[in-house]
Amino acid sequence: MQKGLEVEVGAQPINWCNDDFRDLGASITLEQCLSEMRQAGYVGTELGHRFPQEGGEVRRLLEQYGLRLASGWHSTYLASRPYPDEEKAFDAHLARLKAAGSRVVIVAECTHAIHSEGSKPLRFASGLELLDESAWTRVYEGLDRLSERAAASGMKVAYHPHMGTVIQDSRDVDRLMERTKVLSLLLDTGHLAFAGSDSLAVLRAHGKRVAHVHLKNIRPAVVADVRAKGHSFEAAVRAGAFTVPGDGGIDYKPIFEHLAALGYSGWWIVEAEQDPAKANPLEYALRGRRYIRETAGV
Repeated sequence: MQKGLEVEVGAQPINWCNDDFRDLGASITLEQCLSEMRQAGYVGTELGHRFPQEGGEVRRLLEQYGLRLASGWHSTYLASRPYPDEEKAFDAHLARLKAAGSRVVIVAECTHAIHSEGSKPLRFASGLELLDESAWTRVYEGLDRLSERAAASGMKVAYHPHMGTVIQDSRDVDRLMERTKVLSLLLDTGHLAFAGSDSLAVLRAHGKRVAHVHLKNIRPAVVADVRAKGHSFEAAVRAGAFTVPGDGGIDYKPIFEHLAALGYSGWWIVEAEQDPAKANPLEYALRGRRYIRETAGV
């Protein structure tokens, strides 16, 4: 399946050291994380909370391990904060990523986000009712304005649908793509599946705007239990809702095939977000990398 794909495969440091729930992997050093990424056959990573703040330092650190920076998450609050404040925060993040060698900015609107709050049960419905129309207009227009700023620096902004935020399922993504023109999309297979959406259907609808991919798998039985019991995102993570490609409920072969047919060029990032005390990060990193190599030929 290699034909048609120009893919570099990286791993997310959250597989070793969780950003939202920092007791998970607290004893694992950044050096161990990066060393094991390279050992498992990955060539890149994304930012995590233990990385240096200065972009040049990030680049130099990663070079020591034969890695490059694929991207890094940035929370926007376009619905609830003045746009000039959002632009200033975005510009600082953009500069850090560019100095570190990245060409993609990951964003997610985090007004009313609950994914880091362990007491809040997840909802499994479109987020369109969580903001009024004027707030949604600020979000959509703001995301395109930020995307234009990034484009002027030779970078793309990829929107990340995420459980516990106002944009998490395919209906939210459809509206987002309809109401924006410059913004790109991050295809996160795990979050879409968790939200009850079909990643392949999203890819078929919006594939030409996909600029970044997170290969995150789910354990369907755990997700079903979370839904039935009204658990929080934190509880879901701790229970093992997520895993790597090749160990879970998502069939990646048609997704890989469609990305190849689109001539996708960019990063695939393996992201498991598990408790490293229960799921050895290196073991799962090796498993995910092997599956991608065997299934997609990259």
